[in-house]
Amino acid sequence: MKRVGRFEKVSAAEFSSRVPAEIAESAYSAIRLPERATSGSAGYDFYAPFAFQAEPGEEIKIPTGIRAYIEPGWVLTLYPRSGLGFKFRLMLNNTVGVIDSDYYYSDNEGHIHIKLFNGGSRRLEIAAGEAFAQGIFLPFGITEDDSATAKRNGGFGSTSAR
Repeated sequence: MKRVGRFEKVSAAEFSSRVPAEIAESAYSAIRLPERATSGSAGYDFYAPFAFQAEPGEEIKIPTGIRAYIEPGWVLTLYPRSGLGFKFRLMLNNTVGVIDSDYYYSDNEGHIHIKLFNGGSRRLEIAAGEAFAQGIFLPFGITEDDSATAKRNGGFGSTSAR
């Protein structure tokens, strides 16, 4: 298998700016880098840096404390853990998260946030340290006449013209 990226923690300052002050220090020290559960797993599990819950019909954005260096020509795609999808109809608000390789260089250090929606009928509770999402590295291509030269700075739609 080709090695195409690596996970890192964002700085304590970046993470602390995204979470409530009373949990920032303990949550930052508990950040766990994504891992595959088995040698045959395609997905890297993302772990909750702090406990969270979502009522039915509620959405929540989780700052993971993780950034990903990704080789050019590859993308990191994000999905909820499949078991949570079955049990809670848990889904990402944007259906599939797309982390581009140039996001790593953004002002926010490429901090990956995962916005979830509980489409089920019961309360979702995720404990600190529990796997709740997964990321899969995939190759991508571009058109023969592609001429994109713009530089990214941000996430969640930062490259759109709107």
